[in-house]
Amino acid sequence: QSLVSSSKWLQHYGLKRNKLSLSQILSQIGFQHRKDYVTTLGKPVASRYADGLFPQYKRAQDGSVYNLTAKKELILHFVDCLIGAIELYKQRMEWLTSESRQIFGVIQEQCTVIVLDFGTATPTEFDLCRDALSMVLVEQVIQISRFNLIRAAQDLMKWQQKCTPVSEHTVKSAVTWLWKLDHMTAVSHTSSAEALLEAMGDEAVSS
Repeated sequence: QSLVSSSKWLQHYGLKRNKLSLSQILSQIGFQHRKDYVTTLGKPVASRYADGLFPQYKRAQDGSVYNLTAKKELILHFVDCLIGAIELYKQRMEWLTSESRQIFGVIQEQCTVIVLDFGTATPTEFDLCRDALSMVLVEQVIQISRFNLIRAAQDLMKWQQKCTPVSEHTVKSAVTWLWKLDHMTAVSHTSSAEALLEAMGDEAVSS
């Protein structure tokens, strides 16, 4: 659950922070092959003393050349660090694309209104939607501060008049309300917009 914020996770585990970007690794295992402007020749000239003395790596991005001086042990250390970082990213991606996050993404805002617009869903589709919504309530909404549900319809339906503090009781109440909704209800061509306007009318709402 502590992985809810992607930006915080990347800041904590990111390659840059751990000095594992290509530029950072190169600066730790070698030094850049320099060019300097020679007045008499009227052009930049690269030093030649390192030619054949060190293995060299040329960056495709900017054409810069690095002389590699690190011993094998340091190279293997960075290999292990990179493998570990890749594994962390794989775990993060698996987490981001699992359960309710696969459908809704990650809810990061602390006060959220979910607007329900079932349109002309069949009974089976209607139940699938409610399954997914129940999942996001139990898995993600439970982690934030306040929430509400609004159903788009000709006669707009709200679970609560205003966003309500999150607790196990209120989440359970919202799930119960969700499953008591009628499959078909009268809709108008403006009902979705009206539901969104109603959601945004609560000044506390952040998403």
